[in-house]
Amino acid sequence: MKLKYYAVLFILWGSTFAYGQNELRNTKITDQINAYKNDIRGPYKDIRWFCTDGSIRAPKDPCPDNIGPGVQHARYKDKVVALGKDHHIYIGQILAYTSKEEFWDADKNQSRLKQYQLDKYLRSVDNGWVNQKGQFYRGAVQVEDEEAWGIDFYKWLLAKDKVLTEQYFLVRQSIRDVPHSGDDNISQLMRSQSKVISDMYLPFMDLRVKIHSLPEKEDIQKVIEFKQKNGSKLTVDLSKKLDGLVTTMNVFFAPVDGEKLMEKAKLTHGTVLGDKIVAYAKNMATTNAADALVSQTAQLLLDIREGLVEEKRPMARLQLLEVSLKLEEILFQNAQQWVPDTVSEQLEKICALGTAAAGAGYIELWEWNEIIGTLSQFEKEQLSLAELTTVLETARGAVEWSAAMVKANYQHIVDTYTGFEPKAYGFIDDRIRGSIALHLGKSVGELGDFIARESALTNKVMAIPNQSTFRGLNPGYAFGELVVIGGSSEDIEVSSDKIYIFQRSPSDLKPVAGIATVAEGNMVSHVQLLARNLGIPNAALSDENLQSLKQYDGQRVFYAVSNKGNVILKPEAQMTDQERALFTKKERNTDKIAVPIEKIRLDNTSVLNMRNVDASDSGALCGPKAANLGQLKKMFPEQVVEGLVIPFGIFRDLMNQEMPEQGKSYWTYLNDMFAEAEKMRTAGVAEPEVENFQLRQLETLRDAIKKMPLKSTFLSEIETKFKDILGKPLGEIPVFLRSDTNMEDLKDFTGAGLNLTLFNVLDKDKILSGVKEVWASPYTERSFKWRQKYLLNPENVFPSILVIPSVDVDYSGVLITKGINSGNEADMTVAFSRGAGGAVDGQSAETYTIYQKSGARLLAPARDPFYNSLPATGGTGKKSASFQQSVLNIKNINAIRELAHTIRKTLPEATNSDYGGAYDVELGFKNDKLWLFQIRPFVENKKAVSSGYLESITPKIDTNKSISLSKKIS
Repeated sequence: MKLKYYAVLFILWGSTFAYGQNELRNTKITDQINAYKNDIRGPYKDIRWFCTDGSIRAPKDPCPDNIGPGVQHARYKDKVVALGKDHHIYIGQILAYTSKEEFWDADKNQSRLKQYQLDKYLRSVDNGWVNQKGQFYRGAVQVEDEEAWGIDFYKWLLAKDKVLTEQYFLVRQSIRDVPHSGDDNISQLMRSQSKVISDMYLPFMDLRVKIHSLPEKEDIQKVIEFKQKNGSKLTVDLSKKLDGLVTTMNVFFAPVDGEKLMEKAKLTHGTVLGDKIVAYAKNMATTNAADALVSQTAQLLLDIREGLVEEKRPMARLQLLEVSLKLEEILFQNAQQWVPDTVSEQLEKICALGTAAAGAGYIELWEWNEIIGTLSQFEKEQLSLAELTTVLETARGAVEWSAAMVKANYQHIVDTYTGFEPKAYGFIDDRIRGSIALHLGKSVGELGDFIARESALTNKVMAIPNQSTFRGLNPGYAFGELVVIGGSSEDIEVSSDKIYIFQRSPSDLKPVAGIATVAEGNMVSHVQLLARNLGIPNAALSDENLQSLKQYDGQRVFYAVSNKGNVILKPEAQMTDQERALFTKKERNTDKIAVPIEKIRLDNTSVLNMRNVDASDSGALCGPKAANLGQLKKMFPEQVVEGLVIPFGIFRDLMNQEMPEQGKSYWTYLNDMFAEAEKMRTAGVAEPEVENFQLRQLETLRDAIKKMPLKSTFLSEIETKFKDILGKPLGEIPVFLRSDTNMEDLKDFTGAGLNLTLFNVLDKDKILSGVKEVWASPYTERSFKWRQKYLLNPENVFPSILVIPSVDVDYSGVLITKGINSGNEADMTVAFSRGAGGAVDGQSAETYTIYQKSGARLLAPARDPFYNSLPATGGTGKKSASFQQSVLNIKNINAIRELAHTIRKTLPEATNSDYGGAYDVELGFKNDKLWLFQIRPFVENKKAVSSGYLESITPKIDTNKSISLSKKIS
C-alpha cells in the first residue's frame, strides 16, 4: 500500500527505483513459475523422511522406531526457498514442512496463510498452477500428514481467544482451505471448474456466468443439456471436465442432512450452542419454506459467532466453525428460493441476510449492532420514502462492507501475486461470489429498483444491469474517453480529458475529467475533497458494475452526477444539444480562478513562532495551514502543539541566488519559463507540447531547489528556534514538515493534498534537506497540472513551511462541520483511521454523520489492514489493524461535537470573518485527548451545485411520501 506522506527525502527517485526493481523481480518469478509448471517435480527438489529428532533420511531409508515415525514429503527447490527468504513469497507450501507459528505469520499480517489460500485457488483455476506436472509427483505431499498437521494447527490457534475475536473472518475462511477433516471447498471447486471449461470452450461462457453469479439446482440440467448439444464439438478432456462439474454441482446442491450437521458438532452436545444446533437440525426436517429456513440459518450463524469465545475447547470451536461454514452453504443454496412478494418481505430478507453476513464475519458485531435497528423495520405498516431510502443506504453499506472485508484481508497478497501471476486477481471476486454478500447484494439491488421507481431517482448508465448500485458522491459533468481499470491503479498515468472507473483511485491522483470508484475510500479524503471542490463528477459503484462497464472501455461518453446523486453515463452519440453545449470553450474557461497576491509580504525573512501568527497572516506571511493553526493555538492552547513557520519571504530570498548552469537566478528561470510558454501559445503551439515544455523546465528547477544552498543566517536561526520553541535541539525531536502555499484554501479552490508533507523527520540533515524538498514540491507534475487546470496565474505560487512536532496519535481523521451525507448544515461528518495521517489519503475510514444534539449514524467502518505509527526514532512504522472494535468511542464523538460547536460559534468572530460556511478540520486522539492539526474552509464547487443542467436532471422527490410495506415489490 502506498503512502502519500514520506519521511525519506529521496522518495521520488526511491519509488521509481522500487517500481523498476519490482518489475524485474516479477519477471524473474514469472519465469520461475513457468518453469515449475513444466517440471515433473514442480517447485520441489526431492523427497525425504523427516524424523522427530530432526534428522533427514533418504526416501527408501525410513526413520527407525527409536527416533519416532517421522513424516515423508518433498523438499523445496533452492530457488523456492530463496524466494521465501528474500521476498516473503511462498509457493507450493507443504504444511507438514512448516511450523505453526511460521504459517500463522503474525508479524506479516498472516501472509503465509493467505498465500496458501491463494495458491489453492490458483491450482483450482490453472490445472495445478506450479504443480501442473508436479501434482503427479508421488509422495511429495502426504494428504494424511497434511490433515493431521491441520488439526494440530487449529488446536493451537483456536486456543487463543484474542485470535478469534480479532481475526474471526480470516480464521473462519482458513478452515475452507487448510486440510483437517477431509472436507473440500465445494463452492469454490464448482466455480473453478466452470471457469476452466469456459476458458477452454467459449460457448460455455453464459453458463459459467450464471454459475458464478447465482447458481441454482436447475443449472445442473443445463450443464447436462449443454454437453449433449455440443457433444460432437467437445474433446474427450472437455467431456470429462463437464462430467466432473455435474458431479460437483450434485454434491453442492445435495440437501443437508440434519443428523450429519449434529454429528459435525458432537463435542458441543449439551452446551447452549450445541442445543441450538440440535433444535435447528430438527426444524430442518419440518421446514419447507425458504424464508423460514434462511432466517433460522442466519440466526444460528450469528449465535455461533457470538457464543464461540464462551466455548473454551479448541476442538469444539473447530467443530462450531465447520458447522458455521455448512450453514453458509445452506443459506447460499436457499436464499434465491425466497422470493419476496411485498416490500415488507424484501426488507425481512435483507435483514436476515445481513444477520448472516455478521454471523459469517463479513461484518463485525459492533457494526451490525449499529445498523440492525435500521434494517429491522419490516414489521411496520409503512415508512416514508426518506426512511425507506435510509434503509436502502444502510443495506447497501452492509454489502459494501462485506466485500471490503474480503479485500482488506486479501488485497495486499493478491496485488503482490498479480505482479507475476495475473490469474491471482480473480481470487477476491471468487471469494465474494461464494459468499452471503452475493445474495445480500442482489436483494438490496431489488429494493433499490423499487425505490428508484417510487422516487424517479433513476440512474441511466449505458446498458448495464443492476444500475441501482451506482450512487453519486459529487455533482458535476464531464465528456471524454471512458477508461475502465480493473486492477491496481497506482501506476496508471491518467489524463485530464478522460473519465476513469477504478477499483480504488490512485493516492496521488492527477487531474481527470470524471471518476467513479468501487472502493471510494472515504468522502473526506483529499481526492474526494478535490473532486467536490472542482466540480468533477464522482460516483461509487459495485464490482459487478465495473466488470459490466469494461465492454465500453475506450468509448467517448458523457458522464453526469446530479445534486441528488443520480448518475448518467451514455455514449457520445446519445448526447443532447444541451449536453454538448456544456463543453464549449467559453463555458469551460469560466472555471478558472486567480491566486490573490495583493497582500503578500516577502520582506519577512525570519523564522516565526507559530504562536505569533493567526488567520490574518494567511496569504501574507505564510500559507493558511500555519496561519489557521496559529489561530487555533490561541483558541485551543492545550489541544494544539507548538510550531515554527518558515515564511514565504525566506523562500523568495533564496530564489534570488544564481541557479547553477543557468546564468540567472532561480526566480528568473521560473518566470522565463512561464513567459516562454505564453509565447508558444501565441505562436499556435499545441497545449500538450507547451505543457511538456513546462514540465521539463520544472523538473530542472525542482532538482536545483533540492540542492539549493541554505544561508548561514537561516541555519543559525532555525537551530535557535527549534530549541527555544519546540523545547529540544534540531535533530532531537521528530517533526512534520508541511508545505503551506498561498494557493491553498482559497475561496473557490482547496488545493488539498497537492504538495508534500514529510512525516516524523528526526535527523538534522534530513530536516534541512526536507525543507528544500517541500519547497520544490509545488513544482511536481501533479501539483502543477492541478494548478494549471484551475488557476489563472499559477506562476504566482509561494511556499511557506509549517514545522510542528509529531504526535503519535492512536487514530486521526477529518471533521467537516456539515452533514455531507444528510444534507443538514447543523450535522457533522467525520472520517477516522487508526494511526497518523488518517482518512486524508483515501483510506477506507470509519465514517459517521454526527447529529447536532446527540447520536451518530455509522456510514462506513474502517477497512484498511495497515496504519501508520510515528516512532520516536523518526520515520514511519506500519502496523496491522483489526476491525473488531470501532475506531472512535462515544467520548470521542461527544468531544468532536463540542469542538464543532465551538468552532462555528467563535472562529468567525475571532478572525473578524463573515465566512458562514462549513470547515474542514484535521485532528487526532491520543489516549482520548483531542489534538488539532489543521483547519480550512470546506470548499464546494458552487457552479456544480447551481448548474442549470444538473438541476434539470435532479428529480424533485417528495421524501415525506408514505410507502405501504404491503405494496408489491415488483
